[in-house]
Amino acid sequence: MDDIEIEAVAEADLTDPVFIEGLPGVGNVGKLAVEHLLEEFEDATLVRRIYADVFPPQVSLDDGIAELTHAEVHAVVTPGEGPDLLLLTGDHQAQSNEGHYHLTDAFLDVAEEFGAERLFALGGVPTGELVDEPSVLGGVTDESMREELEDVGVEFREDEPAGGIVGVSGLLLGLGGRRGFEAACLMGETSGYLVDPQSAQAVIEVLQDFLDFSVDFEALEDRAEEMKEVAAKIQEMQQQQQGGIASDDDLRYIG
Repeated sequence: MDDIEIEAVAEADLTDPVFIEGLPGVGNVGKLAVEHLLEEFEDATLVRRIYADVFPPQVSLDDGIAELTHAEVHAVVTPGEGPDLLLLTGDHQAQSNEGHYHLTDAFLDVAEEFGAERLFALGGVPTGELVDEPSVLGGVTDESMREELEDVGVEFREDEPAGGIVGVSGLLLGLGGRRGFEAACLMGETSGYLVDPQSAQAVIEVLQDFLDFSVDFEALEDRAEEMKEVAAKIQEMQQQQQGGIASDDDLRYIG
């Protein structure tokens, strides 16, 4: 196998497609968001698989059938007048700094191949505490896109997130901007301790307003309620063990 292989699974005729990335990260916010979009857009078409030796050396199993680790890009023809979508997701990011660069270049190659000029990286920004109503923070490659996103409620805060944006999400802006893409990263506030469907919903709501599509949120809302129950039970157990009041900091061990 070459270092990176892009398998053409199918083709799609798309109108002004927007490329959207959602890989694992803080709170799994981006991955949850893209997976929810794929569930809601049932006619999504798998168009590309990306295999790379920078992914973990493993396979997934489906009824015992092995599939080499990879990322996938699905094409969505949206109803209405909004742009069509290219949705990237997978179970892993690269295992090395160099791998992040090589993979991001491959993802941008796919975006270019389908004619995308705008792209969004989705993720979470850790707050260190549980968040009842998560805001969505943004990072962009140019001022005009910042103004457009502020109009739909995205916040741009000085020096946040601390340390910048790492991994593919950050490189999609850095490398994408150098290749002429208009790129933005949307980051939902999340504790950083729990998988966060509520933050994923907040990110999708921004995308809905910006890209003019609509999806149902019942499944994400149900998952959010389940996670709240899990957090409450863990805090109760810790309070009993410690003989005191458990704080959000006590949830740090939860992945």
